[in-house]
Amino acid sequence: MTELATRDAYGVLIEPATLKIERLVPGPIERVWAYLTDSELRRKWLAAGAMEMKVGTAFELVWRNDELSSPPGQRPPGFSEEHRMESQIIALDPPRKLTFAWNGSGEVSFELTPQGEDVLLTVIHRRLPDRTMLLKVAAGWHAHLDILVARVNGVEPAPFWEGWMRLRGEYEGRILG
Repeated sequence: MTELATRDAYGVLIEPATLKIERLVPGPIERVWAYLTDSELRRKWLAAGAMEMKVGTAFELVWRNDELSSPPGQRPPGFSEEHRMESQIIALDPPRKLTFAWNGSGEVSFELTPQGEDVLLTVIHRRLPDRTMLLKVAAGWHAHLDILVARVNGVEPAPFWEGWMRLRGEYEGRILG
C-alpha cells in the first residue's frame, strides 16, 4: 500500500489544475466498480444518477450530501440540499476505468487496480477551473471517498459536512499555503 492510499490520505496536485487522490478499498474489483456505476450504490457515497455504460452517453448526477451520513452535520452557507450536474462518459474500460466530463468543472477519471484482496481506487480530477473550485473539489473528493470506504467496510460514516469543512481548511493550507 502506498502512503497515498491510506484511509486519511490527502489528494495532491499533479499539475496546476489536476487533483489526484487514492484510496485502498476492500475488493473484489467488481464490487468497487458497482459503487462507481450503479446509481443506488453511488448515491450512498457520492451522487445518484443512472448512466448507460457507453462512451458518449450523457447522464445527470444528483448530489444530496445531507443523506450521506446520519447526522450529516451543518451544511455550509451557499450549498443547497440538492445539486445536479450534466455529465458525459468519455472513456470506459470495465471494470478498470471510467472517465466522464463534468459540465463546467473538468473531467474525472476513476481507475481500479487490484491489490491482493483490495482495490486501489485512483481518482484524477482534471481541468479544475479556479482555486475556489479546487478547494471545494479536493475537500469533496476526500470526504466522499472516506464515506465510500466506510460504506464498503459496513461502518457508519462520520458526519459529511463536518468532515468537508475541516478538510476544506486543511486543503487550503496544503494546496494554497
